[in-house]
Amino acid sequence: MINIRVVRRRIRGIKGIAKITRAMEMIATSKMRRAQESGLAGRPYSEKIIQVLSDLAALVEAGGAARHPLLQRRPVTKIAIVHITPDRGLCGGLVANVNRRTASFILEQEVPVTLVAVGRKGLDFMRRYGRDIRAEFTRLGDRPSLLDTLPISHIIIDDYTNGVIDLVYLVYAQFVSTMVQRPIVRQILPVEPAR
Repeated sequence: MINIRVVRRRIRGIKGIAKITRAMEMIATSKMRRAQESGLAGRPYSEKIIQVLSDLAALVEAGGAARHPLLQRRPVTKIAIVHITPDRGLCGGLVANVNRRTASFILEQEVPVTLVAVGRKGLDFMRRYGRDIRAEFTRLGDRPSLLDTLPISHIIIDDYTNGVIDLVYLVYAQFVSTMVQRPIVRQILPVEPAR
């Protein structure tokens, strides 16, 4: 028969594990709430930026003024995709959904597609399937600074203005709820005028 002292020690050990698990759950919940708040707080800003750029493009188009290089439309011979995924997994179907959406979008295109991979998970996926990767950016962290993102924009803008690429799309996961993140494909260059 098991000694009572051994049983009590095991019970204490299990209670200790339960406390640690509860603490970890509280920390994870807090981090998730902060991430949701910061993500949702930035959404109105990004939507307004898109609206302002579209309005400016419409004004330039209507006024017949000299066209800015980022507004110029030309025959499409090559497309670039900025493919944004996390560096780490454990985020449900987010990575798989974004990778699947990007892969299907690439297959729909009739011209060559090059990728700017942001995040380790998307980079690994695209390498595995032999996709043309123009540049890769990993380990940007949870809150990349402007300095972290400038090289990405420089590559895209330089390639677009030099005529290396003719269309640029951004593929990312839009937060809907904790359990649902929708993969979005959005054209970013040339800037589309507002209708």
